Amino acid sequence: MEKKYEEYAYVLDFFTRLGDRRPYRGGPIIQLLGEEYFTLLEAVAKQGVTLKPQDRIYVGRNGREHIAYIVGRISYDQLTAAAKAELPIAIENVVRQKEKKFVDFFNNAQPITPRMHALELIPGIGKRYMWVIIEEREKKPFESFEDLQKRTNIPNPVKLLVRRIMDELTGEPRYRLFTRPLHPSQR
Repeated sequence: MEKKYEEYAYVLDFFTRLGDRRPYRGGPIIQLLGEEYFTLLEAVAKQGVTLKPQDRIYVGRNGREHIAYIVGRISYDQLTAAAKAELPIAIENVVRQKEKKFVDFFNNAQPITPRMHALELIPGIGKRYMWVIIEEREKKPFESFEDLQKRTNIPNPVKLLVRRIMDELTGEPRYRLFTRPLHPSQR
């Protein structure tokens, strides 16, 4: 299986020590949310770098300006209280920045099982809204969140997506639409 890496991430928290844990060698610790796979990461900042919550930074393999190194993936439970508070805001930023990707989800989502459609996994979308979405997208694909909302009358699609992504990051859902599971050794 091909490894998937984040290129950019949003800062959730930036600090010099975490409780009894000593800081990693090299600099302050940064907790991040990757913008492609919603990966929760912990990294060490380069010396002299200061970041604030919601800063978008490059975390890819080459030419990192702010990051000395990535420590690894972390679970929701390993986030600081401040990072947990920033997480829904960062998720909403990503969803809004990648509107086309998420609108395409509504345009292309398929059944997962004979009784369950991927659309039903979005909080607030039951069978009734699922059928409205399917009927409307067959007439014409949705072009934006606004178009989706106008034509289907579903509540704020961005907020619904944020809730689903939060559910995937905070629990162990049976089905994942937008995130990758942590390896058991990373929990």
